[in-house]
Amino acid sequence: MNLKYALNDLRRNPGVNLALLLVLVLSSFLMATGAMVLERTVGAVNALFTVAQPPHFLQMHRGDYDPDALERFAAEHPEIDAWLIEEMVGYDSAALTWSRPGTGESGEFSESLIDNLFVTQNAEFDFLLDEAGEIVQPAVGEIYVPVAFQQRFALKAGDELYIQTEEGAQTLTIAGFVRDSQMASSLSSATRFVVADADFATLRADGGIPEIIVEYRLEDASQANAFQTAYERDESLPKNGQAVTGDMIRMINAISDGLVAVALMFASLLLIAIALLNVRFVIRGTLYDEVRQIGAMKAIGLPNRTISGLYLSKYAVMTATAAVGGGVLAIFATQALTRGIQSNYAAAPVTAATVLAPVLAIVGVVAIVLGIARGVLRAINRIQVVSALVHGSTLDERRTARRAKRLARSVRRSAFTGLRGGNINRRLALIDLRAERGQWVLLPLVFLLAAVLMTLPTNLLTTFQSPKFVTYMGAPEADLRIDLQFTAEAARIHGELSPALAADDRLTSVREYANELAEVKGTEGWESLRIEVGDYSGSGIEYLHGERPETGEIALSVLNADEYGVGAGDALTLRRGGETVTLTVSGIYQDVTSGGRTAKLQGEPVGVVTGYVYFATVAAGEDAAALAAEYDKRFPAAAAVPMREYVQQTLSYVTDAFASAAMITLVFALGVVALITSLFLGLRLSRERRRAGALSALGFSGAELSWQLRFKAGVTIVLGGVVGVLVAASLGELFVGAAISASGLGIASLQFIPNPLLVYVVYPLLLIAVGMLAATAVAARLRRNDTSAWLRA
Repeated sequence: MNLKYALNDLRRNPGVNLALLLVLVLSSFLMATGAMVLERTVGAVNALFTVAQPPHFLQMHRGDYDPDALERFAAEHPEIDAWLIEEMVGYDSAALTWSRPGTGESGEFSESLIDNLFVTQNAEFDFLLDEAGEIVQPAVGEIYVPVAFQQRFALKAGDELYIQTEEGAQTLTIAGFVRDSQMASSLSSATRFVVADADFATLRADGGIPEIIVEYRLEDASQANAFQTAYERDESLPKNGQAVTGDMIRMINAISDGLVAVALMFASLLLIAIALLNVRFVIRGTLYDEVRQIGAMKAIGLPNRTISGLYLSKYAVMTATAAVGGGVLAIFATQALTRGIQSNYAAAPVTAATVLAPVLAIVGVVAIVLGIARGVLRAINRIQVVSALVHGSTLDERRTARRAKRLARSVRRSAFTGLRGGNINRRLALIDLRAERGQWVLLPLVFLLAAVLMTLPTNLLTTFQSPKFVTYMGAPEADLRIDLQFTAEAARIHGELSPALAADDRLTSVREYANELAEVKGTEGWESLRIEVGDYSGSGIEYLHGERPETGEIALSVLNADEYGVGAGDALTLRRGGETVTLTVSGIYQDVTSGGRTAKLQGEPVGVVTGYVYFATVAAGEDAAALAAEYDKRFPAAAAVPMREYVQQTLSYVTDAFASAAMITLVFALGVVALITSLFLGLRLSRERRRAGALSALGFSGAELSWQLRFKAGVTIVLGGVVGVLVAASLGELFVGAAISASGLGIASLQFIPNPLLVYVVYPLLLIAVGMLAATAVAARLRRNDTSAWLRA
């Protein structure tokens, strides 16, 4: 009986039920897709890690080192399962070009800002894999190129790669493309090319910059942080480069695609909220319309539970259908969204989690919807037989009387006796909105949620794309960045580069900082700490707590402050140049570079200087890219890049993820508001047939009734859209900031850098326009129908 009633009701109100079904399908679709993308991302990264076996701890180093010290250290630490020294040769991107035999196509890699490291295949672990997941073994004259370069420059197997060395161009044939478990993300500062031993020896001898990675696999991966502390405490070990743990590698690899999944699931939660609002509205409207039938069922002795079951069966059928439809669509969407994941990492194996993740997500959606539906249907318990059959009311006699008195007062307050001209249609519409505000509240709430759904991903995208985002990267706003890192001639080149920058009248300001390797007193002894030393007066760096460092003070990144348990005003003990000093922590800033663990010290360097970084502002009319190219050519050992390009390339994986999420949520938000507006106004029109008939009999034309409906819709739509944008900019910022903080990127408090024209003008106007188009389409029925006949209905 329940099923038969549900199917009959679905057929009786196809428009209303179809609109509600579509919202439920979208909710299930987004939640299932987000869960599947997240599971596929984690699965792909795990599959790559299983075969590639990345290190649990690694230390990059440029310069001389003592192999015996590494041997001794390994012998002293039984927790080491395996270790190796990977030799690498670095070449600047400007030295790399390619061509395609037979077609004449060619290109260069000069626009890439990351380090290009040529390596041979490792023998024990940290393998580089081809597209089939096999360990690559290039022959002499062959090279395997990173997948990221394949995607960015449209390379193909068989293309020729030219490396400009001191002895001329060395030509290698691209045999395939490698997945790198260690350096796949754009957040990594380098990428690896795999060549044969003979070609590697040639590249090293012909001018390539030598570098090593000391890598360790541990018996227990959870000991990585303690192992890092032990490594950095040993002064004889190489440390002239970035240190990275396995957890950091995993997070960097998964975060970009994981953000897409999180954004989709967040969008699904908003759609579920919209669906629940509509379920509540539709159920309450159904009870109101069918109150006499409910009263009759109660009069013949049907219990409340049976009557509720009749209505709940409809939403159970609808929600189950939506869950199945959304789940099927999610399968195809996930395949499209995870193509990049499979290219960069590996094909994730199908496991129990592959099935359970979307199923549990969909079951959650179904449980929430049916739970709310069951709660709303409890109103049946309060319906009295006499009140339902005689008055057609869902309220008892006492509540019916109170409501009648309230409506009577409302009518007296809104009498037209005081009307002095003006638009009577607008006055009628406003009176109706005030009298029925409890029923009209659905529309502004839906538009509020839709505005949040549209705005948040876009605000995240523009924030990460903004040139001001460098303040979240521990750097001041500038046009040009020059890095002089990890070279034995750093001191000499610094002596030439600094005067050249100071004398260049095309630069209005130049700030330089030395990268010093110091030690900090941690909980388990002395640990290595990389600090940028220089003059921070007027540097433009924003501080989360406190302020810039003065003499005798140091500023710490968020992650370093958390690790050492200090805040602004606390003392921190350092060891620099063999001397122990106690400094005051002046402030805490946010940084996503170098694993989020940096520090800034006012003064001059006194310890081991590993390099320098310069920030320059160019004069009006000058081209930062041209200046960067010029300084790159004059000082080959230094890397000069326009700051905007540096931010874009470093965060390209993250911004690509936000761009995808922003586009998906924009389309869905607009589609949902069109559906809900049509659904809501259609139901209001059906419920107000007698009112419209009465107004028609009094002389109001169909056009005037249509205008009244559009006006009421416009007021609620504009209100919801504007409030939604404000909520997204305030509460949304707090929510997203907390989520980003929990990700461990090094950002503790995110402030949106929105595109004001887009999110405060274009988006609200687009939302309002779609809503008004839907309202106009529904209101057109009042023009076409004989509304006076509705008075007799």
